Amino acid sequence: MWDLDTVESVRQKLGELTDLHGLRRIFKEARKDKGQDDFLGNVVLRLQDLHCREDQWYPLEPCTETYPDRGQCHLQFQLIHKRRATAASRSQPSYTVHRHLLQQLVSHEVTQHQAGSTSWDGSLSPQATTILFLHATQKDLSDFHQSMAQWLAYSRLYQSLEFPSSCLLHPITSMEYQWIQGRLKAEQLEELATSFTSLLAYGLSLIRRFRSVFPLSVSDSPSRLQSLLRVLVQMCKMKAFGELCSDSAPLPQLVMEALRTGTVEWFHLKQQHHQPMVQGMLVAGKALLNLVQDVMGDLHQCQRTWNKIFQNVLKIDLFSMAFLELQWLVAKRAQDHTSAVGSPVSPEMGESLFQLYISLKELCRLGPVPLDRDRVLALDSFHHWFQPAIPSWLQKTYSVALERVQRAVQMDKLVPLGELTKHSTSAVDLSTCFAQISHTARQLDWPDPEEAFMITVKFVEDTCRLALVYCSLIKARARELSAGQKDQGQAANMLCVVVNDMEQLRLVIGKLPAQLAWEALEQRVGALLEHGQLQNTLHAQLQGALAGLGHEICTGVRTLAEQLEVGIAKHIQRLVGVKESVLPEDAILPLMKFLEVELCYMNTNLVQENFNSLLTLLWTHTLTVLAEASASQRSSSLASSRLKVALQNLEICFHAEGCGLPPEALHTATFQALQRDLELQAASSRELIQKYFCSRIQQQVETTSEELGAVTVKASYRASEQKLHVELLSASGLRPLDSNGSSDPFVQLTLEPRHEFPELAPRETQKHKKDLHPLFDETFEFLVPAEPCQKDGSCLLLTVLDHDTLGADDLEGEAFLPLRGVPGLTSSEEPSEAPQMRLPLTYPAPNGDPILQLLESRKGDREAQAFVRLRRQRAKQASQHALRPGQ
Repeated sequence: MWDLDTVESVRQKLGELTDLHGLRRIFKEARKDKGQDDFLGNVVLRLQDLHCREDQWYPLEPCTETYPDRGQCHLQFQLIHKRRATAASRSQPSYTVHRHLLQQLVSHEVTQHQAGSTSWDGSLSPQATTILFLHATQKDLSDFHQSMAQWLAYSRLYQSLEFPSSCLLHPITSMEYQWIQGRLKAEQLEELATSFTSLLAYGLSLIRRFRSVFPLSVSDSPSRLQSLLRVLVQMCKMKAFGELCSDSAPLPQLVMEALRTGTVEWFHLKQQHHQPMVQGMLVAGKALLNLVQDVMGDLHQCQRTWNKIFQNVLKIDLFSMAFLELQWLVAKRAQDHTSAVGSPVSPEMGESLFQLYISLKELCRLGPVPLDRDRVLALDSFHHWFQPAIPSWLQKTYSVALERVQRAVQMDKLVPLGELTKHSTSAVDLSTCFAQISHTARQLDWPDPEEAFMITVKFVEDTCRLALVYCSLIKARARELSAGQKDQGQAANMLCVVVNDMEQLRLVIGKLPAQLAWEALEQRVGALLEHGQLQNTLHAQLQGALAGLGHEICTGVRTLAEQLEVGIAKHIQRLVGVKESVLPEDAILPLMKFLEVELCYMNTNLVQENFNSLLTLLWTHTLTVLAEASASQRSSSLASSRLKVALQNLEICFHAEGCGLPPEALHTATFQALQRDLELQAASSRELIQKYFCSRIQQQVETTSEELGAVTVKASYRASEQKLHVELLSASGLRPLDSNGSSDPFVQLTLEPRHEFPELAPRETQKHKKDLHPLFDETFEFLVPAEPCQKDGSCLLLTVLDHDTLGADDLEGEAFLPLRGVPGLTSSEEPSEAPQMRLPLTYPAPNGDPILQLLESRKGDREAQAFVRLRRQRAKQASQHALRPGQ
């Protein structure tokens, strides 16, 4: 861009002069060439950057320090070319030429992208766009004809080249918006109709083969299929399609038919692929199993991926259709195969059939439940085809489990797995083995209730049998490993592990009802079985196995206990023979140390339940040994005191501060009897005598009848005088002991025991002739301090006798008035009127009293012997007039 410079004369310039500055400018211009234009700037454009039409402002260049902003230039461009006639333009419609041109350009674009390993997105290059625009402009093609040409080109190329089907949506939309009936010629309508039917047929062929055309191994396959379906849907919705292809069936119907046909074709292809090269039932079974696995894999893909696409676009349930078709095809081949197998079924064939049964069961689970369908499926009763194989399956399950049990025991070193896990490796292997049996039973899940019940019975029977076999094997393994062992402790370790293994097995067996779902089975077969049949079969088997395991565990614990019982017996015998100078607390130390070491060891090596059983056995044995020692040392109070201390410490040891046996397990009847015996044996003779009177007082309290009669008495204690005041009022209901049918009663009053009241002589009442209800009304006073009266066993013995002139007096009965409860004894105040007390008469025990027997065994104790002699005399007197039944 230049600034035009015009030539002026000097006179003209001087006429315009106004100041000195203007003069200087005149001199400067005089030095320039005449007629030279000024440079304003230029614009440089690249032809490849220009479009068909351009209209914009461009900056002038170059920009320098002198001229940083030269301004802008507004330019408008329009590319035109000369018209030229070609053979195609003369013989074909313009839109046809345009379509051919578009096909060439699209084919070139797709080829270029495929060569570069990239997918074409449907956009043309700028050069191709320019050429198409120029051609459409030159030929004056309408937008509708351009869209129609684009549709014809893209729909034809889509059937031969690989590019996104979404490229077809734009021409479809454009044609739909611009469609006017009757604007196209007949040949154009025919060409458009042909494009519709051709693309529809090609699309349906792709849909029929969608499993191979759109593999899920390619990430964009679902989106490509969905795009194709949407193109077909939009095409079938077009007004043009409705006018030109009015006889076409609805698209969902066509797609459903294509899917059904494609599913059957896919199945036959898979069947041919798995067809074995070698004939044989096992090979055929494996091929059929692989075919079923492929079918399930395809159904899973349909359910998870493809069904959503067809459902969303066309409201077609692809999964249900595919399942119905494939299950019929699979059922036909499975039934033919199982019929050809025949019976009996070999173990190898049984394994093959079992895998096929499990696969068919999984296949059926994919389909709709019976309540949600309107027809019977070919696979509904498929389990009947496998009935001949059931014995083979059950036998194979048992055989495999037995082999695992034998191998597990043979490899077991009978060593605990850890500090917290006290069983060995074979117990873990056995638990795994039983879990596998339960898993097999759950896999089988036989549909027929009665047959399912029999199968469960067989599984339980085999499991219980394996448990007992394991017990025999593990015991034999323990004997084998301990045969060369010199260390008895090592043998005891192994025995502990064996017991723990059996206990672990018992826990596993106890879980069978839950693992085999007995409760659900009972609900299924409850109406088919007789009352109690389930209890008499499954539960009886389980209880029998648990009882057998319990017996084996008890035998093992019993063996461990016997090893300890010998040591306990030895220490108890040594305890009895320790010198008299050794204190009881020191004498029992060896026994307690022995038990502490052994029980701690057993607690470490046995599980808690078995350890408690061991403690129970040892406790029972210990009590027995103590009772035997106590019986042999009845005459020695020193030995008895040691045994008593031992019993007390053993009780603490076995209780172990709540970690051992509970109190109710320790305080058995044997323990209580032994405790009483030892307390009696350890007591002195005088203490025994006091205990004797305590027992007689208690016996009197427990007596509710007055068969021998009773005495009525009042008693009080006057602390100020230290006197015991007794008023004997009467006796009643006495028995006639004389031949004349009456008695001559009197009462002898004695303070007992004698060693507490040595200076007080017995007192007697007046004798009453022939009176069975005498009124004595006599008062007696005993000078006695309060302290001995307050002791246990202190009492006033009231002996009622029948006076005989010629012979010894007969005994009517005895009554005991305990002194501890006498009014005034425990307080310093004088008692008020003493209450009457009616005391029933009793006889001494006819079979001897254990306290008297103990006193009698102490031959060197004169006081004890005298007391026993007196009480024996009273018992003899009582036996002469003992009551007889009905008297």
